[in-house]
Amino acid sequence: MNKLFGTVVPIITPFDNQDHVDLESLENLTEHVIQGGLQCIYPCGTTGEMLLLSVDERKAILETVIRKTAGRIPVFAHAGAMTLKDTLNLAGHAVKAGADGIGVVTPSYFKLSDQGLVDFYTTVAHSVPDDFPVYLYGIPQNSVNDINENVAQEIASRCKNVIGIKYSFPDMTLIQKFMLVNKGTFSVLVGPDHLFHAVCAVGGDGTVSGNSMVIPEHYAALWKAIQANDKDLCIRLQRRTNILNGILCAKNNISAYKVVLREEGIIRTSKMRAPMEALSASDEAILMAALKENHYREIVGI
Repeated sequence: MNKLFGTVVPIITPFDNQDHVDLESLENLTEHVIQGGLQCIYPCGTTGEMLLLSVDERKAILETVIRKTAGRIPVFAHAGAMTLKDTLNLAGHAVKAGADGIGVVTPSYFKLSDQGLVDFYTTVAHSVPDDFPVYLYGIPQNSVNDINENVAQEIASRCKNVIGIKYSFPDMTLIQKFMLVNKGTFSVLVGPDHLFHAVCAVGGDGTVSGNSMVIPEHYAALWKAIQANDKDLCIRLQRRTNILNGILCAKNNISAYKVVLREEGIIRTSKMRAPMEALSASDEAILMAALKENHYREIVGI
């Protein structure tokens, strides 16, 4: 089964001014990610405002991305939803649509026991073919429920298609414990971008980065340096991305991504799905000025 690696891009969902998903802009964004040299596209994740989308919208988004990608890089669909029924529906659709795998966030809002998490993921993983890759997705700061290494091991022991995890809380100790699951074969990717190099240096497989769709050249360069084991260059490139990411994430990072992508003509609007907030005109100006002041398209060390 194919595993995720390098920079996985949880793309935003573009909307038109009538609040419909803008599929033409989505195609442009997909091409932008591919031409940027990144390794995988991950639609309908947190950065894609997934819980504010209908099931039908999520299906249309995935089908559009798969069609536009045309096999050039993998597409892993995020299938997690507020109900198990919708999660199973989206997981099954991902298989039929030709996705390369799925990620599934922990159930949200209501607190579950460890056994409840094991049962949930076992149900989802067993609903798709045994050779269809499934990644756990932990983001406890948003979803309430957390995954520990024992839960991950129990799920992986029951489901051979659960091959890894995307973990989005900056706990390096726990992240490294995940790397010991399944006798050290469990695939581990990190959500916090500032840990990209650090996680790969201790055996991880990469990052899932929303920032990367805005500054893909920096992530492509960093992944190349990681593969070459050029420690000094990795340090310089990681520090450079940290600075740029600090600007992008200073205020409402998802909205900031849309503003930059709109300004560069990749998507048509920076509209967010309510109740998510768009940046004000003054915040947009501050954002773009800070990026330009830092010459955000230049790949340089510091």
